[in-house]
Amino acid sequence: MSTKSVAESVTTSGGKQTVDLAQQTVRELNQALHDQNNELTIAEWEVLNPKGEHNLAVGLDQKLKIDIYGPVGYYCAGMNKEADITVHGHAGQGIAENMMSGSVRVKGNASSAAGATAHGGLLVIEGDAGSRCGISMKGIDIVVKGNVGHMSCFMGQAGSLVVCGDAGDALGDSLYEVHIYVKGAVKSLGADCIEKEMRQEHLDELSALLEKAGVDEDPKAFKRYGSARQLYNFKVDNASAY
Repeated sequence: MSTKSVAESVTTSGGKQTVDLAQQTVRELNQALHDQNNELTIAEWEVLNPKGEHNLAVGLDQKLKIDIYGPVGYYCAGMNKEADITVHGHAGQGIAENMMSGSVRVKGNASSAAGATAHGGLLVIEGDAGSRCGISMKGIDIVVKGNVGHMSCFMGQAGSLVVCGDAGDALGDSLYEVHIYVKGAVKSLGADCIEKEMRQEHLDELSALLEKAGVDEDPKAFKRYGSARQLYNFKVDNASAY
């Protein structure tokens, strides 16, 4: 347990608050950030020496700007609302899990289940993402500059997944209405996921997403994938498959 309070150990410079996790605990960091929910007094934060700690900057509900300098563990920025969080390093499982709004940017690779179940906001991964990226996503927009692993967008319900590299096996398995855009090769499509026509409305949507994510790619180089809508209802002729 730390012998210093957050107020004693943080450094304020030019309106920015610095928390060093070599001196403070994750609980103390998160409490300091949550204290801004009711009354915003410090909008900009930087976190030093995360060293793969789990659950950093979770459950935020305020327009904060947070820079985390180093690798983070599981569920960083989970349940985020409104805050803009940048990880200057790699991220473990479940980055931005169940995010509602705001943005999360990973300046490295992300492990499995990035953006899982998230309802809104923007997640940008500047490296590769592991398996099940966007699993059960419900409205988030995810832009991956590299590749994504197998089962990405599994049971995706709403939102968009943009992959500037390649996609692994079973992309979009059992998805609902997520828009998937992939520039590279797709190893295989999951159940009920098919390639779809790229109309002007989709080019416009993709162009806006790439611009918002700060990614310089030609929308015309991508292919679009989505639901064939054959799994929405029970069909007695397919009973043996259930």
